[in-house]
Amino acid sequence: MRHQKIFVNLPVKDVERSKRFYAAMGYEFNPQFSNEQALSMVISEDIYAMLLAEEFFQTFTPRKISDAHTTTEVLTCLSCESRAEVDALIEKAVAAGGTVPRAPQDMGFMYSQAYADPDGHMWELMYMDITQFPGA
Repeated sequence: MRHQKIFVNLPVKDVERSKRFYAAMGYEFNPQFSNEQALSMVISEDIYAMLLAEEFFQTFTPRKISDAHTTTEVLTCLSCESRAEVDALIEKAVAAGGTVPRAPQDMGFMYSQAYADPDGHMWELMYMDITQFPGA
């Protein structure tokens, strides 16, 4: 299997608002690929979110941009090191202006919560202890 990176591209109404929101959550940005139309958010060494002004995002697709407040475009799930990290990131998201669209889900071996950013993009956060998986 070859090692790849992932770049999630998301349309945003206000690049600066998105920068403030995600900076408050502790994310950093790659200035080399950021400007007034795009923000390169570093999630990990191999995962990036490109937060693109809607007008700029539209240059990459002939399709209409969905309103993430009313439709689900994608659920992006990020793994966390612990349940506490899941909870802490949810708290940061809410403090920065995000919303929590559902109650936490606890399956014993897996714990997850979700938040929506100011543009309505849903982010799942989960911690999994595979040793606790039924039948493991």
